[in-house]
Amino acid sequence: MKKLLVVDDVPLFRAGLTSALREAGFDVVGEADSAETAVAAAESQQPDIVLLDVLMPGLSGLDVVEKICAVAPDAHVVLLTGSESEEDLLSAIKGGARGYVVKDMPFPHLVDAIKAVDRGGAALSPQMAGKLFDVTRHLLRHQELIQSRKPTLTGREIEVLELVATGNTSREIGDKLYISENTVKNHIRNILDKLGLHSRNEAVLYAVRENLISLG
Repeated sequence: MKKLLVVDDVPLFRAGLTSALREAGFDVVGEADSAETAVAAAESQQPDIVLLDVLMPGLSGLDVVEKICAVAPDAHVVLLTGSESEEDLLSAIKGGARGYVVKDMPFPHLVDAIKAVDRGGAALSPQMAGKLFDVTRHLLRHQELIQSRKPTLTGREIEVLELVATGNTSREIGDKLYISENTVKNHIRNILDKLGLHSRNEAVLYAVRENLISLG
């Protein structure tokens, strides 16, 4: 039987939910009426699932998800919310929550969500799942846009950077690539202009970070 902790600041809702969960076969090992008391209860009871209200006086549920996960590392936090905010959803995921469900969902669906989370999955009410897909699609498109705007270095410029990275002077680079020292300096100037950088070292660090060259 899975151990549950119910956290909600509304006594009637909390009592009703606790009663329904016990009738459904869950072991409700504790209740808490604030985010602060939820952390203490999670630490002492070590529940399998924490059902945590998002909107409470003082610290909200979003503020303490990480704290609960820290004191009860085996617990899975499922946020109960009336908020359909994308920002709240992302904050919950970032904090370590495994579920984000709206309070007005049918009770059998909540039971299914708890069981899904307990099996190692995640639980989102349908409207929040849609929002998560929208946010993810927006982030991916933004990432693609950033990638498309990255400056492109030519093969010769990358060759020059590789030799700069190994400590070669402009003259030494010219000798190895069979080009003049001035041509090498022009390549380096073009690299810095493209990347908006001011030194060879900065250019080398950029190239390593972007996996254009390897110091190994």
